[in-house]
Amino acid sequence: MSTRTKFVIGGVAVGLLTLWILPWWFSALIILGVIGTPVVAYLMLDPSQRRRVRAQGRKRIGS
Repeated sequence: MSTRTKFVIGGVAVGLLTLWILPWWFSALIILGVIGTPVVAYLMLDPSQRRRVRAQGRKRIGS
């Protein structure tokens, strides 16, 4: 099992746990924050920086 898969499984487990323990609206804010933070960070990059990030992702796929 890859490290990324372990993180995804852990994230889903934590999300379900917060939905069970905390009020639904607070859990929804946490989940939206976890999803929205990387999206906003990516959108704040310059076009040249986005190209570099995409190129690194493609380079890793072949290695």
